[in-house]
This record gives sequence, structure tokens and C-alpha cells, in this order.
Amino acid sequence: MVVVVGAYIQAAVSSSPIGAALTLAAVPAEYRGLIEEAGQSCPDVNPNLLAGLLYQESKFNPKAVSPAGAQGIAQFMPGTWASHGIDGDHDGDRDVWDPKDAIPSAGKYLCTVADEVKDVPGNKQNNMLASYNAGSSSVKRYGGIPPYKETQNYVRNINAYAAQGKGGGQTVSTTQSGTAVQAAKQMLGKPYSWGGGNASGPSTGICCSPNGRSGQSIVGFDCSGLVVYAYAKAGISLPRTAAQQYAATEPVRPGDLRPGDLVFYGSSASTIHHVGIYIGGGWIINAPRPGTDVRYDPMDTMPDLYGVGRPIPSTQKEI
Repeated sequence: MVVVVGAYIQAAVSSSPIGAALTLAAVPAEYRGLIEEAGQSCPDVNPNLLAGLLYQESKFNPKAVSPAGAQGIAQFMPGTWASHGIDGDHDGDRDVWDPKDAIPSAGKYLCTVADEVKDVPGNKQNNMLASYNAGSSSVKRYGGIPPYKETQNYVRNINAYAAQGKGGGQTVSTTQSGTAVQAAKQMLGKPYSWGGGNASGPSTGICCSPNGRSGQSIVGFDCSGLVVYAYAKAGISLPRTAAQQYAATEPVRPGDLRPGDLVFYGSSASTIHHVGIYIGGGWIINAPRPGTDVRYDPMDTMPDLYGVGRPIPSTQKEI
């Protein structure tokens, strides 16, 4: 979901809805960003469809092995992986067992088979899914979904799951988000500490920021630490980093923003590097950077505003 900063700011003030939200229902938080990004690999693929495929293939189990020898979260056969697996996280290794490689590979492979069967009659999406399961040669030979019960059920199940994914997940209530905002406001003026902050409040941080700044001697918060603390006061447990927090939220349309929503910055879902807490009127509570304090900032405080998300609750046992 790429957004225009000006559109978000205007919509936050005027409440004029712009665009549509994307929901990936029932997807483990650690895979949502990967699926959202890989699900936009080509026009034939979308994130809900890719999520449905991964659920059908492995139920999101990165260690899954089929009786036929298919491997990993996307269930690639070794030969198919050898020819179509990609290094999704650019670490120099193509690892079928690593979702950071396998999920982008699944998105790209869907695009490949969609192109291979683009001239086959019938529903293009169904033919693409059937090709992932039975091979594009079978789809071409039969002029559509092959007469295999497994493949027919495969296509039917993924379409049904993807349709469910278009619904909304249960997000935090206005009471919970209001409590989080009030908790964050009480921390205004606390110093920024790289790696600082947890569910209990401000804490010393770690070393070192990309610019070499250490939080080891500073009691305070970094951006995501402030979010963890604020929502812990509302009884909600969130992951520690900004990117992980994005994966634990449901995207919000610009015109639907409300206080307590989380504002994320980065060039893509996988490169999110900063988060702030929306308070209304186009403003956030923010722990900006080393050498600053927790403060109010406009949403366009950074040029790479990526999107806004509403946390999906995970209840804290201890606050």
C-alpha cells in the first residue's frame, strides 16, 4: 500500500475516504509484510490470493514437507525451486526453507505460470492456480483446470480462502486506542534512547543506531518502544520493531484514521524503519531520533510515509 503523504494529511483532517484497505485475514504477523509485497509481483497476483495459496500449501509452516517431496511454506518441488527460486532477502542465498526467500519466489512463480497459460480458455486466475499445483503443461493440455480432483479442490479452496481474506480482522477498540494515546502523552519530554522502552516504560537502550549513537546510558524510548509501552497500558501486546508492528496491524484508509492508529515510514512493507502514534488532525506522538525527546510531530515529519495501520489485539498477561 503506497500512499501519498498529502492525501493522508488532507483526509486526516477532512475525513474524506481515499482508496481501499487491504486485510490479510489469519496470516501470522511475521509473514504479512512479505505476503503483501510479494502479492503485488504482477497484475495477476494479489496479497489475499497469495495468502490463500500459502495456507492451502502449508498452513504457513516454513518446515512443511509433502509426501511427494515439496518443501517449505510455499511447497516448491526441488526441481522447480532450482529453476524458479529467488533470493528474496538479498543475503546471497536462495533457501527454500526461509519464508523471506520462499514467499517472494511464490509470488514470482505465480506470475510466471500466469504468463505461460495466458492464452488458455477460461478463468485466468483459476488457470494460474491450477498451474501452480499441476503444472502449466497440464493446464495447456486440458484447456483449463485439469480433471484431477486434487487440483480442482486446490483451486476451489484458495479462491474461498482469498475471498475470506477480503473481510476485516478484529482491531483494537476506540477505548483501547484512546488509552494508548493517553499513555503516550504522559511520556512527552522523555529522551530518545536507541532500543529503549518496553511494556513497563522507559528503559536504557542498546548500541548502536545507523549513525553510531548508543542508547546504553539513556533511559527513554525509541519510536517502536514508545508504541509497545502505550499499547501495553491498554492491555495490548505488540512486537518490538516498527516493521513487526506494521505486520501486526490492519491497514487503514486515509479517511478512516482515528487516534491511536500507527503511522509507518519506509519505502515498502519490508523496509519500514519508523513509527508514530496518530493523535488526530494530521499529528502524531513521536520519538524521532537520537538527541531528541518524545514530542508531537506532523504526519509528514518524514518524506517516506508508507501507510497507517490499526493494531490487531494480542492480550498482555502482564503490564
